[in-house]
Amino acid sequence: MMILVLNAGSSSLKASVVDAQTGAVELDMEGSRLLDAPQLTFSDGTEIHLQQTGHAEALHAGLSSLKKLSRNVKLAGVGHRVVHGGDVFDCATLITDQVEKDIEALADLAPLHNPVNLEGIRIARTLFPDIPHFAVFDTSFHHSLPRRARTYALPQTLMEEHGIRRYGFHGISNQYVAGRAATFLKQDYRSLRLISCHLGNGCSVTAIEFGRSIETSMGMTPLEGLVMGTRSGDIDPGILAYLNRQTGMSAADVDHLLNRESGLKGLSGSNDMRDILARSTDGEEGAQLALQIFSHRLRKYIGAYAAVMGGVDAIIFTGGIGENSPIVRHRAAQRLDYLGAVIDEDRNQRLQLSTGEDVIAFNRPHSRVQLLAVRTNEQLAIAKECIKLIDNEQDVNRLPAIPVAISARHCHLTRETVDRLFGEGYELTVKKWLSQPGQFAANESVTVVGPKNQLERVRILGPLRSVDQVEISRTDEFFLGIDAPIRESGKVDNTPGCRLIGPKGEVDLENGLICAWRHIHMTPADASHFGVQDRDVVEVAIRNDERGLTFGNVLIRVSPDYLLEMHIDTDEGNAAEISSGDTGVLDTSAAEGQLVRRAVSFA
Repeated sequence: MMILVLNAGSSSLKASVVDAQTGAVELDMEGSRLLDAPQLTFSDGTEIHLQQTGHAEALHAGLSSLKKLSRNVKLAGVGHRVVHGGDVFDCATLITDQVEKDIEALADLAPLHNPVNLEGIRIARTLFPDIPHFAVFDTSFHHSLPRRARTYALPQTLMEEHGIRRYGFHGISNQYVAGRAATFLKQDYRSLRLISCHLGNGCSVTAIEFGRSIETSMGMTPLEGLVMGTRSGDIDPGILAYLNRQTGMSAADVDHLLNRESGLKGLSGSNDMRDILARSTDGEEGAQLALQIFSHRLRKYIGAYAAVMGGVDAIIFTGGIGENSPIVRHRAAQRLDYLGAVIDEDRNQRLQLSTGEDVIAFNRPHSRVQLLAVRTNEQLAIAKECIKLIDNEQDVNRLPAIPVAISARHCHLTRETVDRLFGEGYELTVKKWLSQPGQFAANESVTVVGPKNQLERVRILGPLRSVDQVEISRTDEFFLGIDAPIRESGKVDNTPGCRLIGPKGEVDLENGLICAWRHIHMTPADASHFGVQDRDVVEVAIRNDERGLTFGNVLIRVSPDYLLEMHIDTDEGNAAEISSGDTGVLDTSAAEGQLVRRAVSFA
């Protein structure tokens, strides 16, 4: 299925006709120097030099030419890269007149990109009116950022009024290379902890834990984080006020300074890493300093994100610099032995990515952490998202309702732990059978002890499990004084422990205390009906008369042993004013959820 993919940048333009199944590019067009001497180059060798600068003429001329060249190609749709989706768009979406208005309203968050993206959308919809157009957002992948990672330490009323938060960027690329890395490693990406380093003229680092972005270096705008081609990256905010006092620089002056005149360009006079590497070899001090600062900042973020995730399975280098510069990879990966990442210098130097080999490892055989160079392909990633929307187009309002159950704090215990808490050979007794087949709430309960407080009468759920797991809410987390991560059931590695007290003894768990990832149990037939697969992530709308809301990042769990039901914790149930029955068990409420939107998944 062929998709026309349009990527309109702040000073460049790229459009390709891509086979979304194979990744083959049927036609390709690149526009360069649009702001001074615009030129369009096509894959058949044709070049067009334009008289008028700016994006409008380039978009009209380029897309008109592609329309003629692709007249024998059946296009299924047009995919548009849009840099900023704000809080409005957390996944790819069909473009309508309202979607255009919503993108336009986000222009202040990405003034260099969103207006250009929107101009491309409007011109393309005029030239290709008979096929669907889709917007794929660079920020969507980062909507899974936890509140602690996305929130700045500013007054909450100010942030809420002006939409100030960390949004993150390069999401399309990060999601694609994470999927390619997982395929290369022959593992499920939802079982991996990955650090993705997207290094080009714009640079970012993202921590991807079990399939979700949980930290990323770019913030509300693409300015934060690493040193970039012309962007400063992290900077003491006090410098801005100081410059204003000392020089009288206006907000516009400072914005231009930080976005256009800083970074590698400010340090060395050039924003091209190839030029900087050559000049640093020749002994030029400014180029050497730029390379050192760039590498130092990158290595610092890698270490920080490994600490955030409690370890890392693979570190990915992608983007123009990450894919092609062995020197930058060397400087970033050296001295990471303490993480278990050991670089193989020979493999790193020989590494050459190609269409046929788009993932190459350059770590030593005994390295616990894989070091990977991965060729990104945003065009293909966008095309795949369009195909998903085309294939899965359906009237979501006709999908069946999903029963919602509230899960109060509870624990799952092993045979050994039950023996120590209740006595050798003790058997749990059934208080109430639960909605999920074979599951029950036991009469027995334990006390959960944290550094600050303890929770009494925490219900045990049966049958016995292979690992101990205590599931609490965010409110419980602060009450106990423990930092409990959001995890899928059974994923207890690198989680905190706690003390359990029973009538016959105590047990100090080394790990297992989590806030459960909200999820939906489905049978294979249910999953087929909803058009989802095991461990997909979706959104669910809770509709009631008082405080209906939409839950994002809802995990799908599929098994023939399940019954259709969504599980949320007490905090989440209270937020939507869902009534529950016995708070010690899972109890279906009167509320129902409606699956409203499928989140983008990995390639």
